[in-house]
Amino acid sequence: MTECNQESFEFAAHFSRRVVAEFSADRLTTDGGSLLLRQVDRRIHLLQRFANCFVDGRDAARVEHSVTEMVAQRTYGLALGYEDLNDHEQLRHDPLFGLLAGKRELDAALAGKSTLNRLELSPAHETGTRYHKVTYSAAAIDQLLVDVFLEAHCRMPQLIVLDLDSTDMPLHGHQERRFFHGFYDSYCYLPLYIFAGDHLLCARLRPADQDGAAGASTELERIVTQIRQRWPGVQILVRADSGFCREELLHWCEQQGVDYIFGVARNRRLRRRLGKQMYAARQQYAATGKPARVFAQFSYRTRKSWTRSRRVIAKAEYLPDKENPRFVVTSLREGEPQALYEKLYCARGEMENRIKEQLCLFADRLSTETMRANQLRLYFSGIAYTLLQALRRLALTGTEWAQAQVDTLRLRLLKIAAQVRISARRVWLYYSGAYPWQPLFVHAWRALRC
Repeated sequence: MTECNQESFEFAAHFSRRVVAEFSADRLTTDGGSLLLRQVDRRIHLLQRFANCFVDGRDAARVEHSVTEMVAQRTYGLALGYEDLNDHEQLRHDPLFGLLAGKRELDAALAGKSTLNRLELSPAHETGTRYHKVTYSAAAIDQLLVDVFLEAHCRMPQLIVLDLDSTDMPLHGHQERRFFHGFYDSYCYLPLYIFAGDHLLCARLRPADQDGAAGASTELERIVTQIRQRWPGVQILVRADSGFCREELLHWCEQQGVDYIFGVARNRRLRRRLGKQMYAARQQYAATGKPARVFAQFSYRTRKSWTRSRRVIAKAEYLPDKENPRFVVTSLREGEPQALYEKLYCARGEMENRIKEQLCLFADRLSTETMRANQLRLYFSGIAYTLLQALRRLALTGTEWAQAQVDTLRLRLLKIAAQVRISARRVWLYYSGAYPWQPLFVHAWRALRC
């Protein structure tokens, strides 16, 4: 890059006024709203507990950047939109990032890209290697995500709905266990996500050379056990599409007293069972000219895969010149078929928005060689999401941003230009008086101060 010593830059004039710019202002930041995230972390103590999931095998006498600082630096970076480790070559000199990371001396630089890279390339064993001595416990991070969900409730909820889904994360290198998936037409991973409402409970990286429901019962067993340790009598419902409708998962739910509602793939036997209702829907459409739905329920058992008969709810829908039958299987004995399908099962579509938010936090940047390192990147994005979700829950309830996507919160509430001044006793941030969302910022600040 060409070095430039020019002090001012003149642009096209605005009528009779010259337009001149120069790099002469004091310390400025574009992330002034990040102090709200820092306040959220003070409430839920997330980042310190996340750092406690790491084992530091370095010589303490020679450590310049603690694991706690590096973990906070990387998490805040993702939350604020800095996806790449190269971004931290500049951010490491930002005093506001030093404040976020907990650096005592704000004039001292934070960890650079190489140090953060060694953190992410975590070895599998606790002793580490010569160049990678910091490792992490996946079990501890999994437990932390569920703990944060449990702590968000002051009393036991009546019902906990666990949504399961997977998504494709394309790969563009020769990562460990990469596999070409015909449906997605690319080399990819297929991570499993489990949410309870807006709360992320599981982000498990999986290769694409296996069934979409692989490992789901193992993750559910871990999560349900942890939930029932806190609330033994709580009702739990598992919800997922037809990709998770497997005998292993259905049987596990029935054995553990966990309710479920899963989509069922269409086949000729199910279509025949729905013949009368589909005819009625076609007649309604012919009479009204509008899409028609007729619901039914019946006991059904597959010829080979299921070990018993189960309650199936069917939707016979007729659209313009098209039949659209849909089927779900459920353990729930009560409830009208239409309500169970439209209000309970179809609500799982909201989980797709939660997965999109993971991508807004760069969960798909899985470019390291090993699955273990890529799993850590998935965890970092999940922790950044958990921090932003806590901001919505603790600071924005009752406002127009209570359900805002994380990229909207980043753009409007966190990306605030500010001047930074550091004195012996204070760190001052001066925001613009023209910031358009001052009332919401003040509301969030007051909520977090309570």
